[in-house]
Amino acid sequence: MRTIYLGTSDFAVAVLDRLAVSEHRPALVVTRPDRRKGRGQHTSAPPVAEAARRLGIDLLQPADLHAPEVLEAIAAAQPDTLVVCAYGALIKEPLLSGYEVFNVHPSLLPRWRGAAPLERAIMAGDHETGVAIMRLTAGLDTGPVCLVEPEPIAPDDDYGSLAARLRASGGELLVRALTERPPFVEQDEEAGVTYAEKIGPEDRLLGPERPAEERERTVRALRPHIGARLQLPDGAFLGVWAARVAGPDADPRLVAEGLELLEVQPAGGRRMPADAWMRGRGAP
Repeated sequence: MRTIYLGTSDFAVAVLDRLAVSEHRPALVVTRPDRRKGRGQHTSAPPVAEAARRLGIDLLQPADLHAPEVLEAIAAAQPDTLVVCAYGALIKEPLLSGYEVFNVHPSLLPRWRGAAPLERAIMAGDHETGVAIMRLTAGLDTGPVCLVEPEPIAPDDDYGSLAARLRASGGELLVRALTERPPFVEQDEEAGVTYAEKIGPEDRLLGPERPAEERERTVRALRPHIGARLQLPDGAFLGVWAARVAGPDADPRLVAEGLELLEVQPAGGRRMPADAWMRGRGAP
């Protein structure tokens, strides 16, 4: 089957790598434009762009996916199917009606539709998530599903460990879906639909009004890619990369409202053990 792949993130790279060694190797990869990142504002290519070059697949990085010249380039590649994974922009008409569009979504749909399903599943304390292969429609992850692979969430899982397993299973599941062509089944709108909103500044903040268990899950959900943070009494923010619910033997100097800090990052500084940061502050 002749495919075109649309993806951007690290998660999408692993799925592309699996697709590229299958009989459904993409004829074209479409990803987002390069952008400036970091303090130096150096231009950086999306992970999928780098992967496409490594794999020797033709690459397109349009600012507007639906511009006439982009649609012409997609049509010229003569795809049977478009495959989408973490592209990061809305896919709309005329692509939706012009092609069959498969989407690799890392959740057990209809739970956690939307932009941040892995983070939200960990934050919520879910014991299980997974990957779904769905047909993309105009709704937000509302299309019918043809394959699902569950994945347990371990108590010590963070985004990095969970994403690594899901992107591997997502690649395998996608190839199966394209090869076996299982029937699509509409999602059950009565079966616990939830939405995984994009992570915002308020989601990162480990506010004292939240239970320690919830804040510990937030730290794991945002590691290693975004990071949680704690507001200090002087108003500065402290990045928190590792923490646990404080036990009776916890060092009280490192406990913030029931949450024991293990690894932190002061503003403008590097990551370090929390006790080293505390010593550097000269705190008693």
